[in-house]
Amino acid sequence: QVQLVESGGGLVRTGGSLRLSCAASGSIFRINDMGWYRQAPGKQRELVATITSGGSTNYGDSVKGRFTISRDNAKNTVYLQMNSLKPEDTAVYYCNAALYSYYDVSRGLPGPNDYWGQGTQVTVSS
Repeated sequence: QVQLVESGGGLVRTGGSLRLSCAASGSIFRINDMGWYRQAPGKQRELVATITSGGSTNYGDSVKGRFTISRDNAKNTVYLQMNSLKPEDTAVYYCNAALYSYYDVSRGLPGPNDYWGQGTQVTVSS
């Protein structure tokens, strides 16, 4: 069993900052990419940022220069530092990890497999 637990969401004013955290736990053999996605009401889920196990990053166009993704491989944790927040950043933010569990590896199952957190609300007021 693998779990991803997010924290750090909340209400902030325009121009403010928030830091999200997501810790993966359970029967994890190896984590490949980790990332953050978001979904605003009435919109599709979109990429915010991803990071490989080696530290290479990728950002959605709307957050480049404002958000920074990082990870601590020893803690199986990914972070998202969000600065200069705008009302259009309001959404539920979901953590994602592409990983191999010990169950997958022991049975020779294909992977990596995607796991998602439960989501954390970020609201930016104008």
